[in-house]
Amino acid sequence: MIVLWLLLALPVAGGVVAAMIPSPRAVLLLCVIGALAEVVLAALVVPAALDAPVFAGGRQLMLDALSAYHLGLVVVVFAFSSVFALRYFGPLVQDGTFSRGTARRFGAAWFGFLASMVMVLLANNVGLLWVAMETTTLASALLVCLEFDPPSVKASWTYMMICSVGIALALLGTFLLCGEARNVTTGTESPFLWTDLVRAAPRMRPGGVKLAFLFLLVGYGTKAGLAPMHTWLPDAHGQAPTPVSAVLSGVLLNCAMYAISRFVPVVDAVTGGDGWASTLLVPFGLVSILVAVAFIAHERDLKRLLAYCSIEHTGIIALALGLGAMPAALFHTLGHSIAKMVAFFSVGFLARQHGTRDSQAISGMLRVSPLAGMGLLLAVLALAGAPPFSLFMSELWVAIEGVEQGHTAVVVAFLLGVAVIAVVLLRPVLGMVWRPVAKGGRAAGLGWIDWLLVAAPLAVLGLLGLWMPALLTDALNKAAAILRGG
Repeated sequence: MIVLWLLLALPVAGGVVAAMIPSPRAVLLLCVIGALAEVVLAALVVPAALDAPVFAGGRQLMLDALSAYHLGLVVVVFAFSSVFALRYFGPLVQDGTFSRGTARRFGAAWFGFLASMVMVLLANNVGLLWVAMETTTLASALLVCLEFDPPSVKASWTYMMICSVGIALALLGTFLLCGEARNVTTGTESPFLWTDLVRAAPRMRPGGVKLAFLFLLVGYGTKAGLAPMHTWLPDAHGQAPTPVSAVLSGVLLNCAMYAISRFVPVVDAVTGGDGWASTLLVPFGLVSILVAVAFIAHERDLKRLLAYCSIEHTGIIALALGLGAMPAALFHTLGHSIAKMVAFFSVGFLARQHGTRDSQAISGMLRVSPLAGMGLLLAVLALAGAPPFSLFMSELWVAIEGVEQGHTAVVVAFLLGVAVIAVVLLRPVLGMVWRPVAKGGRAAGLGWIDWLLVAAPLAVLGLLGLWMPALLTDALNKAAAILRGG
């Protein structure tokens, strides 16, 4: 289907054009236009993919219900973040800080990042998936060190080195899995295509596939920020420009978890559905939640605080997949992407208005920065799992599914972990609200576009906590059926 090729070609062309445009503001406008055009293309093909897989390139590209669900998240978060980038870098364009060279690097890497994530989701070939995932590292590393100062360069190198080691392990796992598949596939089947791997899985040897999945989980889990492979994440999120942080946390981690989840039905089919994959996913999820508790409690930098919060929520998604709560995992992915996007937008506005990201140095947040302060407060409440936001419902959904599957002890540990995180996550934010305004503090106003960037996603989070549209329910069920091997 030609739309799949257009989904890839549009950001590639956008990156080439952005690298040649002389005006920084024109580059930012091009990013907005390109991201919105990608939303339109996705809207043309996602409904069809929810009903039946859409193929292109001799079945090398495929969009099914699972990848279509994630594609929708990617393009929407990129569109919002592109508009935010225009607002965020606008003052820097005016004072000359965001130069022509910086703008060109940003535009080329921004579109390259989008193209690589779209390729992750469209790849029906596990080798192509690996290449696309490695490309996301290269493109996003250029965005992390956009300012090119020593801290950002260090964070970018750390990110590249750790994730490259992880992606190398994922490559080894891919080789092992495809090697096992090659021994059992027929002449009409390919050992590299998802569609054929699932059919050939019952004929594979369990031992080899289990070893392959272990390497794949650790490899792609490094990119997803699962503990203890998470160490790159706080530095990269903390040093990247805020629009980049929003995309890194909002959808890049989802793409890595998507890659892991794709292998789960293959492993289940090989092992006869004995839950072997769950024995790995559950402990990784619980450890990630535990690690997040330890670091969130002592972190003062707001962006790093949100980065550790990403580790928690990635852990919750992994835990939900391990417990077999597939629709809950996908619903939580949606809520986390939206809430984290708004949280980073709000921190970006706050840092610009207060001149700092130190939670101890910000006071009277709601008076000095009404929009950013309210946006951060509500987004953090959502991330803490407070009702009526959708993340409360998805966490409750995970707990109910876990108890029904007989994993009561795991559910108790999960609930204790998220309860403690809710306390330590809200403490610095409430401190910024309650502390009196410093002398000379005054309210700072923002435009209607800024209000829309913050208020619209928050309204969606609140609505989804109270009402589940039939279209979303259908998408969750169809995507979950693929994760169950259906």
